[in-house]
Amino acid sequence: MYINPMKKEILITLVTTVGLVLSFTSNAQTKAKSLFNGKDLTGWHADVPEMDNNAAVKSPFIVRNGLLVSLGTPGGHLITDSVYQNYRLEVQYRFAGKPGNCGVLVHVSTPRALYSMFPKSIEVQMMHENAGDFWCIEEDITVPDMEKRRGPKEQWGVNGDKKRRIINLTDGSEKPLGEWNTMIIECVADAVKVWVNGDLVNYGTKSTAQKGQIALQAEGSEVEFKKVVLTPIASLRP
Repeated sequence: MYINPMKKEILITLVTTVGLVLSFTSNAQTKAKSLFNGKDLTGWHADVPEMDNNAAVKSPFIVRNGLLVSLGTPGGHLITDSVYQNYRLEVQYRFAGKPGNCGVLVHVSTPRALYSMFPKSIEVQMMHENAGDFWCIEEDITVPDMEKRRGPKEQWGVNGDKKRRIINLTDGSEKPLGEWNTMIIECVADAVKVWVNGDLVNYGTKSTAQKGQIALQAEGSEVEFKKVVLTPIASLRP
């Protein structure tokens, strides 16, 4: 079959371009990195106020049977040593004994910025039956139907008793107590998207932070984590 030389050259160019784009996308989005090695807490550090002046207080963050465990008390945060930007974070977790509270914090910066406990960040709630809520901690984010999901505008804020909670979009996305949940948090530029067990449960834009550390909470309840994996994402914005 005869192919016009010019058309052939265009075809080759298109094929090459598509190949480069696919290669770039693959390289940009598939270099997954586990933030937990299954053995110890290398790459993380604990910030637990009660440990400051009492050597007898033990960290609430341990490794047990290959799982990263937040014992819940004393309250504090397990924070990555590294800063991250433009990524997809996959966390598999469960409340091992009874329902309770915990959270994954993204865009973490200044420690103990709120109530001398919580670092400046956007919290993605893991509390049983509330997974996917946003909590604004000295940072802010915007969602559709803001007044419906956050309350009266004049009461919004990022500290103190202001309305810092932004309710998620769904009910019933969590597994029954004791089963493993998968939470995916995608942070790209100023947007944050959250999925719980495949359901899109929250989506915000205009985040006042676009990079930072990642933290897990000790907030009263024992939680087990068996997967904390980060995959870089190439930003779609210049």
